[in-house]
Amino acid sequence: MPPVVITILGVIAGLAVGFIGGIIYRKKVAEAEIGSAEEQARKILEDGIKTADTKKKEALLEAKEEILQTKNEFELELKERRSELTRQERRVQTKEESLDRKTEALEKKDDTLTKKLKEATEKNEAIEKIRAEQYETLQKIAGMTAEEATAKLIAQLEGEIRHEQAQKIVELEAEFKDQADEKAREIIAQAVQRCAADHVSEITVTSVSLPSEEMKGRIIGREGRNIRTIETLTGVDLIIDDTPEAITVSSFDPVRREIARLALEKLISDGRIHPTRIEEMVEKAKREVDASIKQAGERATFDTGIHGINPELVKLLGRLKYRTSYGQNVLGHSVEVALIAGVIADELGVDSTLAKRAGLLHDIGKALTQEVEGSHVQLGVEAARKYRESKEVIHAIEAHHGDVEAQTVTALIIQAADAISAARPGARRENLENYIKRLTKLEEIANEFEGVEKSYAIQAGREIRIMVKPEAVNDDQMVIIARDIVKKIENELEYPGQIKVHMIRESRAIDYAK
Repeated sequence: MPPVVITILGVIAGLAVGFIGGIIYRKKVAEAEIGSAEEQARKILEDGIKTADTKKKEALLEAKEEILQTKNEFELELKERRSELTRQERRVQTKEESLDRKTEALEKKDDTLTKKLKEATEKNEAIEKIRAEQYETLQKIAGMTAEEATAKLIAQLEGEIRHEQAQKIVELEAEFKDQADEKAREIIAQAVQRCAADHVSEITVTSVSLPSEEMKGRIIGREGRNIRTIETLTGVDLIIDDTPEAITVSSFDPVRREIARLALEKLISDGRIHPTRIEEMVEKAKREVDASIKQAGERATFDTGIHGINPELVKLLGRLKYRTSYGQNVLGHSVEVALIAGVIADELGVDSTLAKRAGLLHDIGKALTQEVEGSHVQLGVEAARKYRESKEVIHAIEAHHGDVEAQTVTALIIQAADAISAARPGARRENLENYIKRLTKLEEIANEFEGVEKSYAIQAGREIRIMVKPEAVNDDQMVIIARDIVKKIENELEYPGQIKVHMIRESRAIDYAK
């Protein structure tokens, strides 16, 4: 075997021996360490057991101390509660003793009250017996039963109450009437003094003067062509009769009548009368009337100081210039109502501008009554709504004749101003037929009441004198009947101003000496 190999094998063998020896050494070292660790573990375990025993003993001691302390506290609390219960028992016992004493006292009082009640019942029975005997005695003395006496007493009391009621009504009416009359006179006097106007009744001109009788033939024209043209273009009727040098213009529409009157005057002045010329003059007259209407409406708004009225309403105002009511010019009446309403509103401390506006427009519906069906109040309300007037103005228009109840001070002012303007002397005239109907109706209303013997409407219907039957109506009942008659007149009759109800009760005794 070569030496090199032997050397290598020797080295390898040495390494193997060293390696095995290292392993054996490490094993011994590890076993020694394990033995040391086991020894330490036994020591630690023994120390832990000793410590645990010590802790256990300490915990047991602490637990015993806490149990002892809790026991002491519980015993103390129990002792206090027993003391409280003892006190409560003593209180309850005291109250029970007190209740027993009170119960005994109440039982004694109950016995006493029972005895007294029995005695009172016996006394009441005795009293009722005596009262019944007295009633019988009184009925025998008075000659009437208890029901008859009660009825007589009630009748007497009713008469006294009616008498007092009538007296109170008279006193209150006199007091309030004096106060109201004084204040109303003051306000109305100031309003009338500050608003002066002409009050001659206006009569619409319905005739056109002619320079000669020969002009009638020219107006009629050949085979009546001229007069037919005029009537067709203007919508009026021309009445040519035996009236010297005059032609009557007839139409329900005052504006058409005015256009026809102006056109005729222009034709007569010009002298050339034929259909073509008639058309020219009618158109010219229409333009003049339209301008006059617009100017009259603007003048009315200027005179009253009212601005911001819709131009169409201004035109309707101007048309009132050619409308009359009982002979009174409606535009002049509207302006006067506006001025009076403004003065009254100033005196009462309310909006005078609103009052004047409502007064100026209150009769605006009369400008439409010739064209549309309906009352002037209804048409006026519709026109005011159409042109966006305020609710206050619309309500005042609607209420100025009492068609609806007045809900605002302005509406009441317009009612008063309208009545003042219409009732001024000479402001209006009434046809004979309506006047007679009003007087007749006034007397009929008074005669409907029981106890009225006769009634007479006097002073042009401004006063009614009523004769009552003295045996059927006493002085107190007269006051109540007069008030009822006044209310019925206000509800059923239309009249200017006011009506005085004058009742007369007269007793006469007539005998003859023979």
